[in-house]
Amino acid sequence: MAVYVDDAFVHADWGRWTGGGHLQADSFEELEAFARRLGLKPEWLQRREGRPDRDHYDLHRVGREAAIAMGAVPETAREGVMRRRAARPEGGWSGRRGGSQAGSARTGVTV
Repeated sequence: MAVYVDDAFVHADWGRWTGGGHLQADSFEELEAFARRLGLKPEWLQRREGRPDRDHYDLHRVGREAAIAMGAVPETAREGVMRRRAARPEGGWSGRRGGSQAGSARTGVTV
């Protein structure tokens, strides 16, 4: 099991998020434990019901660097997509191709 941080906000001007990325993990429990150690608030978690592969925290540059220093595995955004696709159950999370279409709450992290 591992915690990952991608480079989704590294390659363009994303305002305060420039240089950051998404903090994700192989399990929700790992993600929450790592986020607590990093100082993230639980309400900053972004979740999509029925799609655990989408659970993440947004990090700006300093937060991304801190996560990597604490042991998060750096990956490209593309590598993250491939990792999450490989982890999906056969037929998607909802049992049909494409998974659930449920929405998610959008919040920001200021780490």
